[in-house]
Amino acid sequence: MEPDSSFTSVMELTLECQKNIPEQYVLPPLQRPNMSLTDHIPTSLPLIDLSMINQPAHRSQVIDEVRAACKQLGFFQVINHGIPTSVMKDALDSAEEFFNLPSEAKMCFASADVHEPVRYGTSMNHGKDKVFYWRDFIKLYANPISEWIHLWPSNPPSYREKMGSYADAMHTLQKQLMEVILESLGLNANYLHEDIEEGSQVLAVNCYPSCPEPDLALGMPPHTDYGTLTILNQSHQGLEIMDHDKKWHSVPFNEGALIVQLGDQSEIMSNGRYRSTPHRAILNVQKKRLSIASLHSLAIEKKIGPAPELVDEQHPVAYKEGSFAEFLDCISHNSVSDVKGSQQQHTQSRRGVVWGRWNVDKSPPHDKPEKKGDCFQEDL
Repeated sequence: MEPDSSFTSVMELTLECQKNIPEQYVLPPLQRPNMSLTDHIPTSLPLIDLSMINQPAHRSQVIDEVRAACKQLGFFQVINHGIPTSVMKDALDSAEEFFNLPSEAKMCFASADVHEPVRYGTSMNHGKDKVFYWRDFIKLYANPISEWIHLWPSNPPSYREKMGSYADAMHTLQKQLMEVILESLGLNANYLHEDIEEGSQVLAVNCYPSCPEPDLALGMPPHTDYGTLTILNQSHQGLEIMDHDKKWHSVPFNEGALIVQLGDQSEIMSNGRYRSTPHRAILNVQKKRLSIASLHSLAIEKKIGPAPELVDEQHPVAYKEGSFAEFLDCISHNSVSDVKGSQQQHTQSRRGVVWGRWNVDKSPPHDKPEKKGDCFQEDL
């Protein structure tokens, strides 16, 4: 890996910028979060008790709850998910220890190549972004973990052990969640079993330092995730999701719960029955926020299209096939500004898209913002 030393981390900027953020982080007026507006209404995501899934008397209830959440929001929370609190906390603590390291210890993982299995960076695609986003991150390939963990940071000393335990736990949980999601669609729980088992897992470990002007910047712009699903662990509140009326809603922090969000691959597979919902990361003037998004998708070259069982006269094919590899090629050649356009354009148009260049053949059943050109991979 060739280190890319052409950027300054946001962690470093916070030492210099006590009152104002640098100009390159200031968003155009229409894209600013406008924290004072009343549309930042807290929303309670559906809370699903996963311990009930193995109880025959309650399994159908869990399936129904997942189905309703996937249709309406594409987001839900899970509790009693089987992941020890200590594993979740250790992963967040390890993340904080890494971001607190001296710059030179982190820069050896810096790269502008989105294909790198371990990549430290800032913003979204700092080499191409016209407006920067207030975050630092490290991306870690994680499945199979035995193939990648030796490439992960060895400093802090316990990083690989603690983050590795977390990655293993997330991989197991996502398989259980996908079985439930598939069953809720009326598909066999073993549908795409091998592709899910051997699919891609990327840990997107994010640091959003406190920001002196959170009204002017974002940690992450509006986007949807590319994969089947994402499981989010976070230290503080900062996630916002967009509703059917294009209003932003903050998601309150629920300690111990994990947030599950459907990605584009699940929307495609469901032929539009389920939603991959736009979301973003806002900033806090006082608190630093850490998050670990475990992104799961099918194997990089595997093309995904609507499940044949979900296509009929009333539900014709609504999406073209696409692969994660094609998606990565798209984001590696475009800045967020180039592929996305303004937030106003993003939220006013009505046709869906499959990862940027791959438009749907017709409008999906849900009235959702166009994602045309939103072919960038990033997560909360």
